[in-house]
Amino acid sequence: MALIGFSSSSYAFRVTIFLSFFFFLCNGFSNSDSSLFYTNHHRHNLAKHNYKDALTKSILFFEGQRSGKLPSNQRMTWRRDSGLSDGSALHVDLVGGYYDAGDNIKFGFPMAFTTTMLSWSVIEFGGLMKSELGNAKVAIRWATDYLLKATSRPDTIYVQVGDANKDHSCWERPEDMDTQRSVFKVDKNTPGSDVAAETAAALAAAAIVFRKSDPSYSKILLKRAIRVFAFADRYRGTYSAGLKPDVCPFYCSFSGYQDELLWGAAWLQKATRNLKYLNYIKVNGQILGAAEYDNTFGWDNKHAGARILLSKGFLVQKMRTLSEYKGHADNFICSVIPGAPFSISQYTPGGLLFKMADENMQYVTSTSFLLLTYAKYLTSARTVVHCGGSVYTPGRLRAIAKRQVDYLLGDNPLRMSYMVGYGPKFPRRIHHRGSSLPCVASHPAKIQCHQGFSIMHSQSPNPNFLVGAVVGGPDKHDRFPDVRSDYEQSEPATYINSPLVGALAYFAHSYGQL
Repeated sequence: MALIGFSSSSYAFRVTIFLSFFFFLCNGFSNSDSSLFYTNHHRHNLAKHNYKDALTKSILFFEGQRSGKLPSNQRMTWRRDSGLSDGSALHVDLVGGYYDAGDNIKFGFPMAFTTTMLSWSVIEFGGLMKSELGNAKVAIRWATDYLLKATSRPDTIYVQVGDANKDHSCWERPEDMDTQRSVFKVDKNTPGSDVAAETAAALAAAAIVFRKSDPSYSKILLKRAIRVFAFADRYRGTYSAGLKPDVCPFYCSFSGYQDELLWGAAWLQKATRNLKYLNYIKVNGQILGAAEYDNTFGWDNKHAGARILLSKGFLVQKMRTLSEYKGHADNFICSVIPGAPFSISQYTPGGLLFKMADENMQYVTSTSFLLLTYAKYLTSARTVVHCGGSVYTPGRLRAIAKRQVDYLLGDNPLRMSYMVGYGPKFPRRIHHRGSSLPCVASHPAKIQCHQGFSIMHSQSPNPNFLVGAVVGGPDKHDRFPDVRSDYEQSEPATYINSPLVGALAYFAHSYGQL
């Protein structure tokens, strides 16, 4: 069926009818009856939100991002197999893993960070997840199975599958993609300490997750993490220096590789309990930026996360060697508390933490997770945050995190949830190829590279709900246009959801929903 060539007078109407028809076939109900889809948005005691429902959907989202051969129990049923020959360009099996956002590329750097944060969510709050713990572990393993493939050869990491520039020139379903599936790697000659150390962190964190439930798999992950970190430390350099035309401007390593080395070492120390990594942190911490005053935590800069993680060694495990990280962690927390001495964070008039226009919600979810995690450590140690002459309790940190999560779920000037499928009002035109185009079941014929742009530029709602997807979010004035072409505000990403999983588990348990 041709998707282009409509006359200007009938274009909008015909695209709307076209997508409404496919919405019903792909999702099993009409667009007007979408209340069937976001059920369970009930009030529970004093909670304004059903955090359990949001938790379930935040994990389900990852099934919509899967690449490779999909399992028989795939719940996001409008998706189909894709990328089944990935890696063949270099004669290596790279089938599987996740597409990072709304395109069809597998970027190893953000995928590894996503895996680390999903694992950290389970490590800190998995005990509260109950029935969702199994689904969270499945989401982690889908990533780690791929990362094991990507690190199968010593001193080599395959860090990207697909040519991003060519992929972005098409608007097609992952099941149809016919752009070149180029493979990019880092090795001794083209180092990538940042992506390598992040991959090591992901494998080490996941090893902790599976330590009891699957000890043999856990040992495989940890052994590989040790080898990959050694490679990252021995052959130093940023991966975007050698692969700039291919990974930039998409996932350039703007912060350098020092933060990932500190972060990776912190996870290896936690996973192995080997004094070698503790000594590494003690000797190299300052060189690697432990005390740098930055307060942005995301796929590129890991300093804040490393400080919080290492503070646990002192606060909870009483490791005097890591005592300085209590101060480093406090400095970060002070920088994000509204009105606190040394606070440098900006908030929208509606109360949302605002870091930057592009995918801002990733910083909202990552910061909320760090606030809750640090509050947990502080509670265990029976202490507080010191910001100059001011003191902030763990309860204050939790309140700030809750305000951010509640804003994301609908407590904002637009009364809009920024999670697809949660609440009565949420983004309908997300910047996502698979979600915006008719599913394979309803439209088996191939949709060519450029054909999809007629739908991408239309005003019609996406025919397939990418349930649980959290988009980039509103601008600094709390405005959100819900325009598909606006990737800064309308595109979801795996690294937005991964820290949110832990935060939602905490609040769902706190309000008796789990």
